[in-house]
Amino acid sequence: MRCVEDAARIGFRTRQTLAALEELASSSPNPPIGLVLGSGFEDRPKLVVALARRFRLLGNDAATIARAKAPAALRALLDRHAIAYPLTRMSAPTDPTGWITKRIGGSGGTHIMAATDDRQRSVRRYYQQRLDGIPHSLLAIATEGAADIVGMSRQWPIGHQPNPYRYGGAVGPVELPPAIAAAMRAAAEALSAELKLSGLVSFDFLVVGDQPYLLEINPRPGATLDIFDDASGTLFKAHLAACNGTPHSIPRIAGARASAILYADRGALSIETDDWPDWVADRPMRNSRVPRHRPIATVLASASTPDAAFRDCRERLEELGDMLYGQPRNKERNDNAEVHRPRPERISARRQAR
Repeated sequence: MRCVEDAARIGFRTRQTLAALEELASSSPNPPIGLVLGSGFEDRPKLVVALARRFRLLGNDAATIARAKAPAALRALLDRHAIAYPLTRMSAPTDPTGWITKRIGGSGGTHIMAATDDRQRSVRRYYQQRLDGIPHSLLAIATEGAADIVGMSRQWPIGHQPNPYRYGGAVGPVELPPAIAAAMRAAAEALSAELKLSGLVSFDFLVVGDQPYLLEINPRPGATLDIFDDASGTLFKAHLAACNGTPHSIPRIAGARASAILYADRGALSIETDDWPDWVADRPMRNSRVPRHRPIATVLASASTPDAAFRDCRERLEELGDMLYGQPRNKERNDNAEVHRPRPERISARRQAR
């Protein structure tokens, strides 16, 4: 493993990212078969081009990513296929009340803010009318103009000021009314074909009443890979197979799973342990420091139903937070600073997500 320094704060930079990948490649006993991009690259097309010159991309290239993330072009495509989406525009509305603004290619929800926010002035931003609904995501494997549906999940934000739409977690698979599910599947299939997407792709929707509104396309493996993959990595292998144009299979998960992000909302955190519960993923290294409000780790839970998995996941978030902030150095720092334990503004299903 290699850590790209400061990437969590300012994003991936070409020189540092390539250097980390070159170190990994040179230290491996076998040459790399390719590079799979996760989140954090959609707003950096030049970096994706640079990476593709050195490594084979197993997923969508820079041009495809740009087409999937271009608001104006995507709006025209959605209109052509009669796919519902929130009212979207490239320039700020005269009255910003009831509107949000997003950074083109942004991920994780921290880039979303109210259109009235003074921080939002940028040519790399666009505007959407805010709707009140339940965020859902459809995960698919796109190949040769088709979309093989993996499953649907329900998502939620864990907001805090100044980032009320920050991604919190997801639970799935979930069942939706047949008409809503059919509309989401049809949209995923049409867009996968039109954009010539490849591999794992997620389509984010906001379900308002009986109408799903497409919010955005994430043309790469995302957070719900934790929910829908099995212990053998069958789904990730399916992504590789689809990118190689070979047959793939999709795992079928019994029951439900949830994953959620624990953030350092109680204060900056020093990692003083190597002893993690087995339901924690993306574990930071011992002696590392996590700044306030940054992600610490991913918490996983499974149960017989989505609601039960969601509840267990929330309980584990609290348990892990208590464990980490109860360690001597963190407890002393927070006590001396008189840091009180904040609660997220809400862990709620009803919000326009990332």
